Amino acid sequence: QVHLAESGGGLVQAGGSLRLSCAASSSISSILAMGWFRQAPGAQRELVAVITRGDNTNYADSVKGRFTISGDVAKNTVYLQMNSLKPEDPAVYYCAAALRPVLALAATQASFALWGQGTQVTVSS
Repeated sequence: QVHLAESGGGLVQAGGSLRLSCAASSSISSILAMGWFRQAPGAQRELVAVITRGDNTNYADSVKGRFTISGDVAKNTVYLQMNSLKPEDPAVYYCAAALRPVLALAATQASFALWGQGTQVTVSS
């Protein structure tokens, strides 16, 4: 069974940066897109960013210009560079992988079949 493992979370001051990483435990050729979601306490899980095999990307409006998703979907790795972190960014960040074709602009939670266990991001003011 393939697992996704995130790393790179932690505590950072507001305005600082963090880089999250995600990789599959074993190679799986059927991953067609990967993404990052986040869930703050008491809130619903929301899409942060997604990247497809064709390197098409999409971002939540709240992170555009601050976060950058990158990676090699064919190699089952994805990164999230988070700059200018704000007090509203703290959450558990989840990596996800889609096994069916998905348009970056239309990606939702339902588009993704594999999920990591999450990594905590905390921002101090």
